[in-house]
Amino acid sequence: MRAALEAARAAAESGEVPVGAVVMRGEEVVAAAANAPRTLHDPTAHAEMLAIRAAAAKLGRDRLEDCDLWVTLEPCAMCAGAIAHARIARVYYGAADPKGGAVEHGPRFFSQPTCHHRPEVYGGIGEGEAGALLRDFFAARR
Repeated sequence: MRAALEAARAAAESGEVPVGAVVMRGEEVVAAAANAPRTLHDPTAHAEMLAIRAAAAKLGRDRLEDCDLWVTLEPCAMCAGAIAHARIARVYYGAADPKGGAVEHGPRFFSQPTCHHRPEVYGGIGEGEAGALLRDFFAARR
């Protein structure tokens, strides 16, 4: 989670919502990314999407069944869909997202009968620090 929090801090410094994600294979960091929708002019450039794309490219395959995703914020529906399609084994996230989250809030994506792959999910890891980054970021903009 340390690497994901570092990526989130980098996102905040560049004016992006502070979310970071890291794809791990065992102890190896396969890919890390920060939110970049504004920077890349791409609404799909969430940290999770960028990290999954980079990991798939680095490993040369579309299925990441031997990988875990660490992310500082509960994934949205788009990211949950990508996680399922990539066959990520486990998702560890920091702060819950009651408004935009889709794992334990909203549509609860992985609980839907149409979801073909359900990773193990562990929330609340680094929640305090991840939540503080988000609160501070939005407080500075109000």
